Formats: sequence, structure tokens, C-alpha cells
Amino acid sequence: MDNTKIRVRYAPSPTGYIHIGNLRTALYNYLFSRHNNGTLILRVEDTDKERKVEGAVENLISSLKLLGIEYDEGPFKDGEYGPYFQSERLDIYMKYALELVEKGDAYYAFETSAELDAMREKQLAEGKQTMYDGKARDFSKEKVEELLASGIPYVIRLKVPRDSEVTFEDIVKGTVTIETNLIDDQILIKSDGYPTYHLANVIDDHLMEVSHIIRGEEWVTSVPKHVLIYESLGWKPPVFAHAPLILNPDKSKLSKRQGDVAVEDYLRKGYLKETLINFLAFLGWNPGEGEEEELLSMDELISKFTLERVHKAGAIFNIDKLNWMNNHYIKEYDLDSIINMSLPYFEKANMDISNAERMLKIISLMRVYVDKLEDLPVKSEMFFTDKVKFAIPEEEEILKAEDSKRIMASLKREVESEEKITPENFKEIMKKVQDETKLKGKGLYKPVRLALLGSEHGPDLAKVAEILGKEQIISFLSVYL
Repeated sequence: MDNTKIRVRYAPSPTGYIHIGNLRTALYNYLFSRHNNGTLILRVEDTDKERKVEGAVENLISSLKLLGIEYDEGPFKDGEYGPYFQSERLDIYMKYALELVEKGDAYYAFETSAELDAMREKQLAEGKQTMYDGKARDFSKEKVEELLASGIPYVIRLKVPRDSEVTFEDIVKGTVTIETNLIDDQILIKSDGYPTYHLANVIDDHLMEVSHIIRGEEWVTSVPKHVLIYESLGWKPPVFAHAPLILNPDKSKLSKRQGDVAVEDYLRKGYLKETLINFLAFLGWNPGEGEEEELLSMDELISKFTLERVHKAGAIFNIDKLNWMNNHYIKEYDLDSIINMSLPYFEKANMDISNAERMLKIISLMRVYVDKLEDLPVKSEMFFTDKVKFAIPEEEEILKAEDSKRIMASLKREVESEEKITPENFKEIMKKVQDETKLKGKGLYKPVRLALLGSEHGPDLAKVAEILGKEQIISFLSVYL
């Protein structure tokens, strides 16, 4: 393998949605490959037939493209290292599995599922680690041939050397050493003839000339098995880099039980792709000392990304930070694009979006107040309702006070005298109401804001009045007169 040529791979299984952790793996591989003018391979590990989901590959590819992660080789793209679906490479895996058997570094095993279950139950009862007991390791050649000839189902297992150690270097973790007595005799070829992840990914990484393996920390304990396979086949392992686990705030592993973990969930809620990319890049990495900026474009991330800056410790998934970041992007984003992305949420909420000019004003005004686009219809509800909803229901009582009623009456008369409401003439109207009622400041503005918005906090009152329009303002005020 030519290690001056940077080749990395993202190798997901087509089992449905893209997990946030998987997207970060894809992103880190993409950033590393682009930073080093290398190649990103997309390889589909589809050998687990039971978990395969129809359409998952197409969904995966479209999601990566949407997020700006473009692969160079893989399904539906030319490349000299294919096929890129593992299910189309079964003959290759069997060839090397038999070579491992021939060398004495793998062996046939013939236990049934029931026998393996009983073995594990016995080990658990004895307080031992559950792993294959090695019963078939030392079967004679004659016995193996006899069992194979009988047609009994079999698997091929890795023959892990005992009473030894496997050591490897990891760019993130440093030197890692694991005792071989803690390593199971991993199944390499299942009884259906399909390879396990451990065999297939070692063979594919070598044959596809992968220079660096960048993946999640959960795979660290599997590396010794892979190193043994590399050594047996006489191959040099790639460089390893295992990114830290993504954790919930309580330090448990990020899981569906505690919230959304699918990329589609976040996109559906109106988190922008720029937010997700930026947020995930910093989830286990930073650009270094003196680099305080946390809002970086994809090009900036590419220019700054190195594996040496990936953290060892687990990365906390902080939803507040994600929301802060998304709010920033929503505020700064091209307005026309935000409008186009936001309209489906209003439609879903059965809100009338037929007036394009009015929707532009609403979204322009309200986007600064939301963390995600799906919140826009809720925040904008006063523009689509016949009755104001109060943020604090008890505050409606304020509008029943005598001073409030004087304000409402004065404001209603002034609004009725105008042909249409603009931000400019509404400010003049408020000055006239102030002069007439002799009320000012919070005493004047809080009742008006409550009557028109349902809250004393929120967007510019004059702009709200313009969007509501004359008839709607009169309708809202009349309720309290």
C-alpha cells in the first residue's frame, strides 16, 4: 500500500436512518480526505441480510449529498476498486477465509445456536466472560473433513493466539494493548456463507488501499482481531483513528431512548445542514488553541481539520448549543432560502401562505426568535388567529383594567382613522394614544403588546401591527372594549 496516497472510507450498513454518530464519522472522513487532497470511498456493508432496509442506500446517498459530503468512489460512481457493495464481494471473502484456515489462523466450528446459548448461560452462571470456548480449535484434520462431508452447518472462526498481547497505535488513543485471552475467537464466515464485519472490512480496506481508518471509539476493542487478520495475511494495517463516543448530558451513550439520534429527525425539524455539519465537527474536535471561532463553513473546516486535534474524551451532545448555533444560521441565512424552507411548516400547520409579501414580512420578522424552522408557525401564531393566545394566561387580566381599556379605546379610534397601517404611522398612532391617555413607557406599551401579541416580549410592535393590518388590530382590541 502506498501510504503517501490518502484514501479513507465511510462504510455504513443500510439499516435505515443515519445515526448522528455515523454522520460525524462520514464528516471526519470527508474533512480529512479533502484536507489532504485524498479520496473518500463510500462502501456499503450490506452483509447482514436480516437488518437490511429497502431504499436505505438511496436515502443515505441523498442525505450525504444534501449535507455537502460528496464521496469520490462508491455505489453509482466509477472506481477501479469495486464492487462497493459487500454483498457483491462474497467470493473474495471466502477466498481469504480459506487462506486463513490453510495457515492455521482460522478454523471450522460446528455448534448449533442452541449449543452456543447453553455455553453462554453456563459461563454467565460461573461469572465468566461470555465467549466461544474454543471447542473446535484443535479438531483433527480428519474430524473436520468428516464433519464437512456430513453437511452439518459450520462457521469459520479466527484462531486467536492465547497468553499473548496485541498492540497497535491509534492517532487519537495513542498506544493500545489488549490481552489475547480477552479476545473471542470471532466468527469470520457465518453459516450462510456471508462474512462478518471483522473479516470483510479488513479485506476490503486492504484491497481498496485504504490508508486511514477513521471511525467511532466503539470499534477500538475489535481492532486486535483485525490486526491478527492483517498479520496472518501478510498485510500492513492502515493507520487507525477512533473518534470519541457521542454522549448524552448524563454521560450515557447517545441513544434513541433519550431523544433524536437520526439525522433525518433534525433535518425534518428544521435544523439547517450548515448547523449540523458545524455542530458535529466540533463534537469531538477543535481547531486548536487561539481558535475561538465555532461557526465555520465547510471550506474552513476542511482547511483546519487534522486527526491530531480529535479529542480522546467523550463528546457531550449539548442540545442548547445546537439550538444556539441553528438560531445563528437561521438569522444570517439568505432570506429567500429561509422562506422556501419554512413555508412547508406553515402549510403543515394549516396556515394560509397565499400572500407571498405577507409571508416574507412574517418570516423576516420572526426568524430571529426560533431555534429551528418548525417553531416558526408557533411563534407566528398571532398573525393567523382570531383570538390572541397569552404566553402567561393570567396576564389577560391586565387588559380588563380601566387604564388598559382607555388605551384600547384610544388605539382603536386612531387605527380606524388610518387607511392602512405601516410601521411609520403606527409609531405616530402610539404617540397620539400616549398624549390622550397620559400613560407612557411600560404602562402604555405592555397592554398594547398583550392585546396584539399575547406577550410583553417579542418582535418590534410597529412591524407586528403592519403585518396584522387594520382589520385584525381592530378585532383584537374590540375583545376588551
